[in-house]
Amino acid sequence: MDSFSQQFEQRSKKRGGERTEPPAFDAQFRAQLFDLLKWRRDVRRFKRDQLPPGTIERLIALASLAPSVGLSEPWRFVVIEDAARRAAIRQCFETCNEDALAAQSPDRSSLYARLKLAGLDDAPGQIAVFSDRATAQGNGLGRLTMPETLDYSVAIAIHTLWLAARAEGLGLGWVSILDPARMTAILDVPQDWRFIGHLCIGYPAQADDMPALERAGWEHRHPPGHTLLYR
Repeated sequence: MDSFSQQFEQRSKKRGGERTEPPAFDAQFRAQLFDLLKWRRDVRRFKRDQLPPGTIERLIALASLAPSVGLSEPWRFVVIEDAARRAAIRQCFETCNEDALAAQSPDRSSLYARLKLAGLDDAPGQIAVFSDRATAQGNGLGRLTMPETLDYSVAIAIHTLWLAARAEGLGLGWVSILDPARMTAILDVPQDWRFIGHLCIGYPAQADDMPALERAGWEHRHPPGHTLLYR
């Protein structure tokens, strides 16, 4: 067990058995949390610098602190190091991206074509994330009427990993233009695992507090009140 794993296990035990009062998060911490959320970006352009050993495993350990329905922990992380599998994923993306480009309206297709929608060539770390919908863990609690809550749990774990990466100065890009069935075959994982997303991780080529799609004029953020209802 490496030093981080030991520290993680020790802190988890302390969190579960020894600490009686929750930690106090002061105004400075809350301001830093705001900055972390604001500066979390869907990164598409990466430097090719290699990640320090153990980085991926550390981020996955932090992602595993995410909540899950019934404590099912349905996330399954597949770290992709094999060059042939990476090449197959790149080809899968190219095929799906052509279809996505064809589906855009004429006034948006040229803009879409200019956007670099994947970091598959440059990002040193790649992780495919699946939801194990057949998991017995959690004994089915909380998902009888909404089994998709397993997938929601995985999405929360991805976001937790995303924030942890940003806190370390790393960027993460979520590639969604992929064929789930093809990804299952390429990575040779169980058929009842549901593909949620492919993550590229590395050092961002640039930092910006505005989403790339907003900078490109594709879409813009709306104020919170735009999505808020009272009943």
